[in-house]
Amino acid sequence: MSASYWNQVLADGLTVPEDRPLGDLTAELTRMLGDPDPGRRDEIALLTLTAWIERGVYDDLMVGLGDGMSEGLRVGVEVPGTDDVFRRSCSALVLARCLERANAHGLVGQPTILDWGDRLATWLLREQDLRSLVEGKGWAHAVARGADAIGALGGSPHLGAPELTVLLDVVADRVLAEPLPGQPPFDHGELDRLAIATLQLLRRDLLPLTVLEPWVNRVASAATEAMAAPAGHDPFPRWNHAEGFLRALYVQLALTSRPPAVRADLVLVVVDALRRTNHAFLG
Repeated sequence: MSASYWNQVLADGLTVPEDRPLGDLTAELTRMLGDPDPGRRDEIALLTLTAWIERGVYDDLMVGLGDGMSEGLRVGVEVPGTDDVFRRSCSALVLARCLERANAHGLVGQPTILDWGDRLATWLLREQDLRSLVEGKGWAHAVARGADAIGALGGSPHLGAPELTVLLDVVADRVLAEPLPGQPPFDHGELDRLAIATLQLLRRDLLPLTVLEPWVNRVASAATEAMAAPAGHDPFPRWNHAEGFLRALYVQLALTSRPPAVRADLVLVVVDALRRTNHAFLG
């Protein structure tokens, strides 16, 4: 449909149009998630789908909508640097909204949630397009939006300690992954969003310190190993991701108004890790 059609939908307060089937509208909005024009993608497709999810328009169709978004995570993932990243990134963001709605209202069963989680984790670890703001096309931000979806997934009552532990490892693997040559570092809030997702997992109060301490130390070890790189090698790109994530996690734990039960002990573990990873900079 023309831009004027969707602009009228926006002008009508995002009321669902009655002149076309909801399935057709949804299919068109889903295609628009991959549009390189940020006006069509962000200001129409994302805004409309998010509003309709929050208003319960898809409550009886949530499984199908979430399945469609998880399929969108696979579009063009083998070839970074193309406009397909917008479809993947926006699909992750819409899937996060589906998960939040499903968690709040019990709309989706465990098998479906686990299937979405498997597809989401697989994509987030495969994603190699690390661009944030793309000139003339708006935000890609695939890793940041993937982190949002991981946080929403962690809020599902269908996930127990084993599944949350797997998600912790997914976060660590994403932080520590070596980017492809030419890809930018995480310097547009990605590490903060991954730390926020981690806090959402911790708020379930199912993960003991016996799981969390070695997990923190794994990230810290990657930072210290990076600084021990041979002469002539720049250690900072790899160190910055691991170290930046630990700092972001510390900020979340220290400043949150909804702390997990394990906060006091975990803060001590993170502070100890930061002392080790910052020893060259401590006055």
